[in-house]
Amino acid sequence: MDTIRLGFVPTRRSIFSAPDALRYRGLTLDRLHELDVDVVDIDDINEEGLLFDDSHIEPILEKFRVAKVDGILLAHCNFGTEFLCARLARELGKPVLLWGPRDERPEPDGTRLRDTQCGLFATGKVLRRFQVPFTYMTNCRLGDPAFERGVNDFLAVCDVVRTFRGMRILQMSTRPFDFWTTMCNEGELLERFNIQLAPIPMTEVVAEVRAAQRDEGALSAMLAHIRETMVIEIPEDKVPVVAALAIAMRRLVERYGCDAGAIQCWNALQQELGIMPCAANAILNEAGIPIVCETDIHGAITALLVEAADLRRHRGFFADWTVRHPDNENGELLQHCGPWPCSVACEMPRLTYPLAFDHPGALTAEARHGKLTLARFDGDNGEYSLLLGNARGIDGPAGMGTYLWIEVENLKRLEAKIVEGPYIHHCVGIHADVVPVLYEACKYIGVKPDLFDPIEEQVRAYLRGE
Repeated sequence: MDTIRLGFVPTRRSIFSAPDALRYRGLTLDRLHELDVDVVDIDDINEEGLLFDDSHIEPILEKFRVAKVDGILLAHCNFGTEFLCARLARELGKPVLLWGPRDERPEPDGTRLRDTQCGLFATGKVLRRFQVPFTYMTNCRLGDPAFERGVNDFLAVCDVVRTFRGMRILQMSTRPFDFWTTMCNEGELLERFNIQLAPIPMTEVVAEVRAAQRDEGALSAMLAHIRETMVIEIPEDKVPVVAALAIAMRRLVERYGCDAGAIQCWNALQQELGIMPCAANAILNEAGIPIVCETDIHGAITALLVEAADLRRHRGFFADWTVRHPDNENGELLQHCGPWPCSVACEMPRLTYPLAFDHPGALTAEARHGKLTLARFDGDNGEYSLLLGNARGIDGPAGMGTYLWIEVENLKRLEAKIVEGPYIHHCVGIHADVVPVLYEACKYIGVKPDLFDPIEEQVRAYLRGE
């Protein structure tokens, strides 16, 4: 993944200690370097490398725009200058992290050098006046765990925002006729969120597959990858078709400058190629290029957001909510025909036939248990939201396709949310807790966070550093 670049904006106010502000500017920058943060500082803007005068704003904006920073840290090295911080933040239009180091004990005569917390209160108010969304990191010391956690979470928030604001989805053919649930408003996605679709017909996909079948070098390498990662239980003559489809989709994603794809997985593809695309989808999903089923554009958007929230450390998996657990009242089966990345599985996946279809090319494997985040970006009637919550993998009956039995706090409550909408039977899971990051990112992308459990206060407490 590309590094998240943080604009570092230390600020001071003249009536408080300038030397102490300078000291904390240096200490904070050193700490960010210790955390391997890609920092763009303002040391060349003035002799102090601090924001405290109106004349500093334009040079900082120019520098940050050239450097393409993804967010900024307004570090209040003493009280700070709140209106300059707000003006800079509004003009730049990037996510904002508001923080200042905790003050030391007052001097014996009662003198205070910085009054940082008081300045944070002031800047928060002025940012709201300027209608600038911001993330607040609690007033803490540089060595506190809350600082490291808060910075890392903010970098993940920046990645979600950057991903959302610039994504392009490869739409491989129309949605299946029967899947009215996966319809989307292409114009509205572009107008409101700058989410672009690159629609191509199935004939173009098939033509690219035929070209991949003639590319002996690429085909040989992909076949070797399949044999290393999957147990083959389909006719040998179908395996090269699976490999060629994976090569073709990757090339099409690259050709159209896309971040993810959504494919009409049945039934035109089977008539042309004689396979299901699930295993080929899984190969790209493992490579960090989400490919989702049934031309579910909103599902592809969700997959990109979820992996960005985890800074690409784990692969997500695109799933159906299918049936309730036969024994656990809060248990549910997450399943799909076989598009999950192999790293999600607790066993080597089998390349075989899917449930309900006669063509080969799907994977069968149970996913690893553990704590999960489940999410779904969706909308209808002009309103968009992000369904969010946690689950954990549990034991259950053996299944077909890629699957995982999960348990949530209250399945009936979750079931009602999905049915009443705007959600559908698809979600994306990931083996990480990224609920707080996605919740916080929603304030920047204009999407309502929708927690399927009543944990909002817990999430906000986590974000406060508690």
